[in-house]
Amino acid sequence: MATARRFVDYTLSAWGSECVTFDAQLVVSELVTNAMRHGGGAIQLRLISHGPELACVVSDFSQTTPIAASPDVHAEFGRGLRLVEALSAAWGWIIPNGPCKYVWAVLAV
Repeated sequence: MATARRFVDYTLSAWGSECVTFDAQLVVSELVTNAMRHGGGAIQLRLISHGPELACVVSDFSQTTPIAASPDVHAEFGRGLRLVEALSAAWGWIIPNGPCKYVWAVLAV
């Protein structure tokens, strides 16, 4: 997880987009954690800058659709995608004809 956060920090600093680093690190942490927990196998993280938007894309080898849960107030897990939803302008997933799934979130820069 620390590697993903460092990658976000380094990349956004290089792009001059430090203002979104904290939110991007939180979003990426949640997406990568979900991929590690539910995806199985290798994962890949991509950051894509397009004008005033930053896309964070994580791929894994699961065909399972991500679900933003509504956990009990005492639950230890289950709030990650709700956090992604709150911090992003949009988020979703794509499951193409292949062995992987892409979960993405777009943040305003």
